[in-house]
Amino acid sequence: MTEKTETAPGWLAPEELESMRERLPILYVDAVPVRLDDTGIVTHVGLLLRIGSDGTVSRALVSGRVLHNERVRDALLRHLEKDLGPVALPHIPASPQPFTVAEYFPTPGVTPYHDARQHAVSLAYIVPVAGDCRPRQDALDLVWFTPEEAASPMVQQEMTGGQGVLLKQALAHVGRLY
Repeated sequence: MTEKTETAPGWLAPEELESMRERLPILYVDAVPVRLDDTGIVTHVGLLLRIGSDGTVSRALVSGRVLHNERVRDALLRHLEKDLGPVALPHIPASPQPFTVAEYFPTPGVTPYHDARQHAVSLAYIVPVAGDCRPRQDALDLVWFTPEEAASPMVQQEMTGGQGVLLKQALAHVGRLY
C-alpha cells in the first residue's frame, strides 16, 4: 500500500494519520488495472513499478486511502488517475462490487496481507482501462503483463505486502487459475 501526503480537505496531517493508524483500521481501495479483448476476457494486467521508502523496487497494484466523505467510486477514480494518468479511461461499473476484501495487519502472518504501518481494510476491484496509461506520482513505470506472466513466480516475488496474493485472487475471479 502506498501513501502520498496531500493537502486537500479530508486528508489528515502526518502526525494525525500516524496517531489514527495506531488506533483504528483505515479504509483503502486496491485496483487491478486490466485490458480486455472484444469479448470481455482479460488479456493484460497492469502493474506499477515503485521504489519504497527503504529504496527497494517492487511491483504494485493501484492502491490508496478512501478520504472522509469520499465515495468508494471517487476514491478508485482518484487513485487510478493519480497512478495511471488522466487519460487511462478506467471503467468503474454503475454498482462497483469488490472481488474481495483484503485485511492488512502490522503483524506478519495474521493474513497474507501485511502493512507494517497499520491495520488497514481494503476493498479490492478489477478495473478495465481503455486509454493511454502513463505512470505518475511515485510510480516509475507501468508494465502490462499477460495473466500468465503476472502469476509467474518471478513477478509474484517482486510484489510486497501480499499484493501478489491479491493479484492471484483477481485473476481467479476472472477465471484465470494459476
